[in-house]
Amino acid sequence: MTENIVSENLKPYVSIAKMIGSSFGKNCEVILHDLAFPLKSVVLVVNGHVTGREVGQAFDHLLSKVLSSKDFKDDYLANYQTVAKDGRLIKSSTALIRDGKNYLIGALCINYDISMALPVQNFIDDFLATKATIKRESEFSASTSDIIDNTTESSESITETTNDLIRRIIGNVDIKSMKRKTRISLIRFMEEKGVFLIKGSIDTVADLMQISKVTVYSYLDVLKKQKLNN
Repeated sequence: MTENIVSENLKPYVSIAKMIGSSFGKNCEVILHDLAFPLKSVVLVVNGHVTGREVGQAFDHLLSKVLSSKDFKDDYLANYQTVAKDGRLIKSSTALIRDGKNYLIGALCINYDISMALPVQNFIDDFLATKATIKRESEFSASTSDIIDNTTESSESITETTNDLIRRIIGNVDIKSMKRKTRISLIRFMEEKGVFLIKGSIDTVADLMQISKVTVYSYLDVLKKQKLNN
């Protein structure tokens, strides 16, 4: 377990993180993020060997997997799939943490290595399957396909949360004196973290950086070309 300086508002979650890691064993990684510092948000890691996460790293799936998911609701998303660097399947869950004034201050993430359990599950599913169960599953899938999903968090709340993160990423810097290289570096970070998957984010970035939307798109084109050339 590795731990950095934790703010007063997040200290109560340290024991919760440690308890979860101890309760579910070595295959369960727990990460505590301080989103006041999004570029180095990780302040606590329990069982970091699961995905290799380390204190001082930035958040990873918060925007690309969590806030952009249709199943994100009540400030959390449970049981979504991620993949470790070596290809192992990870079952992940993330909950946002807010203070008494409802400001977003952090996130608690759980990553569980399910790779060893999958062969057992596949064996059991195959062993117990019958024509009747297969038919019921097919009928259930057909009957629910037309149901309108009503679990999506309001777009206003997601936009507000994303805009708050963007403000923290850009920080309280002198925008007018910021060089092009620094702007592109910040745009790269936000692109890698999925910021631009959220509707309206380009407008927010352009406003906060005091540049045009066309300039933001041009920076994204630069990054795209750099990726193609590497």
